[in-house]
Amino acid sequence: MAKSLLATSSRSIRTKLLHQTGLSLYNTSHGFHEEEVKKKLMQFPGGSVDLQKEDSGIGILTLNNPTKMNAFSGVMMLQLLEKVIELENWAEGKGIIVRGAKNTFSSGSDLNAVKALGTSEDGVALCMFMQNTLTRFMRLPLISVALVQGRALGGGAEFTTACDFRLMTPDSEIRFVHKEMGIIPSWGGTSRLVEIIGSRQALKVLSGAFKLDSKKALNIGMVEEVLKSSDETKSLEEAQEWLMQFIKGPPEVIRALKKSVCSGKELYLEEALQNERDLLGTVWGGPANLEAVAKRGKFNK
Repeated sequence: MAKSLLATSSRSIRTKLLHQTGLSLYNTSHGFHEEEVKKKLMQFPGGSVDLQKEDSGIGILTLNNPTKMNAFSGVMMLQLLEKVIELENWAEGKGIIVRGAKNTFSSGSDLNAVKALGTSEDGVALCMFMQNTLTRFMRLPLISVALVQGRALGGGAEFTTACDFRLMTPDSEIRFVHKEMGIIPSWGGTSRLVEIIGSRQALKVLSGAFKLDSKKALNIGMVEEVLKSSDETKSLEEAQEWLMQFIKGPPEVIRALKKSVCSGKELYLEEALQNERDLLGTVWGGPANLEAVAKRGKFNK
């Protein structure tokens, strides 16, 4: 009986975390004090995280710190959370492309912040902050694409795994360099990488700190496609065109589909089926559904 109640409780917590906007993985019960972490991160300025929302329903999220290969400063980590919250509330949104400024993705954390946050406690607090942020990003009701131009290293490589899809330019690379820094991935990258390429390949990639060029990444299933151009502007246009094939249709339908897939990935079958039922109720009989049924009816006459 007690085990059954515990299982039911844990399932309801998972469902709540997945579907209530703004809920985080960690809180004070885990020893996580978000406001304290934010104060520390504010001490490390530099760069920005920029968001452009297009009329097409595609957002462009740009990591902008080119003098440091778009490494995340403390302020950029805070801005990333702010942009994720903005995207959670973008009702017209259907897709998001993550890219780096000046034709490179990101080299991970700014070493100035890493050196200053040198204790185990600091590292774990930063881990919880970034896991919270990237999990919320992953659960956005938007179809997400990482556009890897140049290098995606360390935390930058981890960020790519939080996206639904990855596209690479011909001369780009992804590399999990954590072992060489004497640590392991801490932004959720290991768990997501195992899901993307399997445990055996993930162990090779992480323990070997392998450089995944576009060809190798495509061969192991890390990326969906290698783009034709390495030009910053042209590759972004290619990525937008690639994403458009998946976001044709009303926002409410695309967003419901993404939520349904997230629940299928993260919840037990029974919970996922119940969530699918609830999501169906938000679109069945809606404007898009009624219009589609009317059009089909014309063809059947």
